[in-house]
Amino acid sequence: MRFRSRWAILVSALTLLGSVLGSAAAAAVTPIQVYGSWLCGNDECTWATVRNMTDFDTKNHWLVDRGDGTPSVNLAVLAFVNPLKLLDQTTDAGDANGVPVGMNSAVVNYFTSHGVRVMLSVGGITYTSAWDTALTQNPTQLGINAAAVARQLGVGIEIDYENSSSPNLTALQAFVAAYRSQLPYDATGANPAARLTIDVAAGDQFLIALNRYATANWLTASNPVLDYANAMVPNKQPSTSAAESNWQQHVDGKPNYGPPVPPLAPAKFTGSVFLVGNQVQPECTNFAASLENTTGTFVRSVTPNGAGSTPGMLGYMFWAAEQPAVRSVTTGPPNTCQGGVGVGSTTYSVLVPMPALRQN
Repeated sequence: MRFRSRWAILVSALTLLGSVLGSAAAAAVTPIQVYGSWLCGNDECTWATVRNMTDFDTKNHWLVDRGDGTPSVNLAVLAFVNPLKLLDQTTDAGDANGVPVGMNSAVVNYFTSHGVRVMLSVGGITYTSAWDTALTQNPTQLGINAAAVARQLGVGIEIDYENSSSPNLTALQAFVAAYRSQLPYDATGANPAARLTIDVAAGDQFLIALNRYATANWLTASNPVLDYANAMVPNKQPSTSAAESNWQQHVDGKPNYGPPVPPLAPAKFTGSVFLVGNQVQPECTNFAASLENTTGTFVRSVTPNGAGSTPGMLGYMFWAAEQPAVRSVTTGPPNTCQGGVGVGSTTYSVLVPMPALRQN
């Protein structure tokens, strides 16, 4: 009888310990805050024509309605603005004062009226040389112009500068400083124009100099200058383990590099996956088979390793809605993404509008 009592006590204690550990593990899962998609429009990311908003809604309604009236995403990033045209405030057949004519208030209001935040992506791989030229000519004016557009449209700005060999970091610093002189960092997120982010590579092995500088100077939890970074998609859809390995590189940094790449706080970046390519991906139409499902535990619970104090990345970005390339299928009907992205937003209880972001 005594043995049985002690055994019962031991079993009870172990059960309690398991419950406590289980509760701790559950507490370590952080809600997803950023759940967005780049949007390329209907002309492979040039936005060179003013959209018919009825057609625009038909092609993109899934972004603002996952099937129950709630948006599938809480962020739409319109891609891309040519940085040299933005500097020169070019007006031509496809641009007005340096911004593609399709990126207008009607499109912005389409999303913001549903509580979805909007940003403009400046650059992209096509405009790498345009970034180089604009930064050489007048990075301060470029930053001031970008801030003016952000204010005018009520949007944030994303830096997508993909010079992998010799980025002009001194000039990019001047751009960032000029932007922040007009629109200071806002931890509350209340001013959409104050949202300034940057794109880095999927992991730490590409865009190394840019990633190193941004991580050390703009993305620290103690003195943030940019709101966060997006770890972009690799050259093709990765496996679950490859995606998580890429994102872990940002968390760990690269101490063996010369100079080292410092670790990045999980709360200071998102991870990205493809929606479409030559075919529709499960990420668009089949949440159960998607990376936003299979990497979900990692994204919500990855622990800091030298930077930051809270577990979990900020969330996901999806590349890209509508038609990102000539040979790409689209996310318009019948390939709308409620079954992937939309189900994910329900599964992860994504808040719309986007809440104030974790800072550490």
